[in-house]
Amino acid sequence: MMTIHSVHRLWSRRIVGVLVCLVFGSAFGFRAQGAHRARLSVDLLAHEVHQTTQRKRVILHGTPDEIQAIAARHHLSVIRQLGDGGAVLSVNSAELTDLASDTLVDHISPDSRVRLMLTVSNTSTGATQVRTGTKGLLGLVGAYPAVTGKGIGVAVLDSGISSHVALKNVVASVNFVSGANGTTDEFGHGTHVAGIIGGAPTSVTNLYAGGIAPDANIINVRVLGPDGSGSTSDVIAGMEWAIANRARYNIRVINLSLGHPVTEPSVTDPLCEEVEKATSLGIVVVAAAGNSGKAMTGQTVLGSIASPGNSPFALTVGALNTWQTPGRSDDSVTTYSSRGPTRYELAVKPDVVAPGNKIVSLEASRSYLSTNFSALHVAGSGTNAYMKMSGTSMATPMVSGAVALLLQGNPSLTPAQVKLALQAGSTYLPDDGLMAGGAGSVNFWASRQIAGSGGLLGNVLSGLLGTIGGPGGASFWDTGTLTTRLYQGQGLRLLGIVDSIAAFLTPSLLHWGDLNLLGLKNPLSVIPPNHLIWGQVSTWAASDDIILWGDTVYDPEGQIILWGDSDTTDDYIILWGDSVVTDPDPR
Repeated sequence: MMTIHSVHRLWSRRIVGVLVCLVFGSAFGFRAQGAHRARLSVDLLAHEVHQTTQRKRVILHGTPDEIQAIAARHHLSVIRQLGDGGAVLSVNSAELTDLASDTLVDHISPDSRVRLMLTVSNTSTGATQVRTGTKGLLGLVGAYPAVTGKGIGVAVLDSGISSHVALKNVVASVNFVSGANGTTDEFGHGTHVAGIIGGAPTSVTNLYAGGIAPDANIINVRVLGPDGSGSTSDVIAGMEWAIANRARYNIRVINLSLGHPVTEPSVTDPLCEEVEKATSLGIVVVAAAGNSGKAMTGQTVLGSIASPGNSPFALTVGALNTWQTPGRSDDSVTTYSSRGPTRYELAVKPDVVAPGNKIVSLEASRSYLSTNFSALHVAGSGTNAYMKMSGTSMATPMVSGAVALLLQGNPSLTPAQVKLALQAGSTYLPDDGLMAGGAGSVNFWASRQIAGSGGLLGNVLSGLLGTIGGPGGASFWDTGTLTTRLYQGQGLRLLGIVDSIAAFLTPSLLHWGDLNLLGLKNPLSVIPPNHLIWGQVSTWAASDDIILWGDTVYDPEGQIILWGDSDTTDDYIILWGDSVVTDPDPR
């Protein structure tokens, strides 16, 4: 939410953009008094303004009958029906203007191209402990049985999954790529992601110890083509299928290691709307934050979270660099991991960060990546080969696998309880702050204890909260008010033992816009708001200044910190590419 102070300190480029929209709106009669005008994303506004005959795919909401009536009224054809709630149409500039004036059309969204967001991980995240479990005192008190994700379905919406020796648990495969056949991974990304979630250990290389949840059921939902990209409508179709088949395959998790630039608020973004729908039906949607945290010139970029990671209902994951050590004390957010706040809402994202740098997993034989990036190859050959990739694409399935572990241990968990357990068990990263690291570096063992019976009470009593390397006990749900409330001294909520247990049993007791901290003396509560939110970035700004969207901030090298700009969609980083090829965190 934009504060009063920020009115005088807005980014000049955004002001220019608003003025341009106002000028164009006046010139073309937009929003005339008393006239209906549907909301358009920024790229659709540009398409309209250019008055081009080129056609653009758009997504409308409505029942099939309503969509057909609207299409007939404006002489348009329905390209694709998206379940019972929407459809894809093709429009030129004039047709878009005409369509926006229809009183039955509330908003129009682009059918954007989505792209991929491309070991010590098992140890550093505590996944090994979760799979081992503990008998506890006398086999009763503090006992946490071993879990491997068995019986939990994880839908991997990606470039497909190829046959691999380490993948024995792919229980279903479907294709939703427009104009393509088959479910094999022609690009090479989906197979790597599936291996991080649920691959079996191998003797080929000791750099791959198996997936986080090796017994989880993998559902292969191909939504991306041979080049690693696809349409928003393809992804929505895949999500609709996963929702419709959730009971058949016990789909409790959807992994989205993909995204597109944010061009409209999350409340009208079709991918974000689909995330909310899936979450409301009990599915945990784990989404990549994006890999746009660093410009090609090396400068840090803030406000670069991708869609649908900007959805307040997504469990959004940033990438962590473990520096190839099992210890957690040296972990840091990768330079390329996208940082908050989200565009439009200015909400805090990501929610957590997980290992994403130099992750060894499965290689899809004869795929695009395998053929054209031989340097990524680590060991093996054919259907038993392994490769190394980096990005929030790799961090996201780490968390999806962890969700499968938690759900096997406690199948009654809701998406809100899963997020609370994962966030509260994470270790806050003071140098990175909430906007880069979310609640912190994931610790699946701590989260398992929180999510297990009596675990939350045990964690509070243990005195671990807030200690170095231990759980930070922080959690939040934000639609854009959290930073303002923290600056105003109203956004912190300390939870004692009774409140902590009540909050976990009924997460709705926690308020949107609060930073919830377990423990009445949680050390995070005394960190100044600016540093709590921005980490070391706050030390690069003028002393005691509140950092707002668009402020000029200089890093120690004298470079200006950049702010994400969805207008520069042509420069949007191919989300597996910057870390894979240029290796920006090389140690």
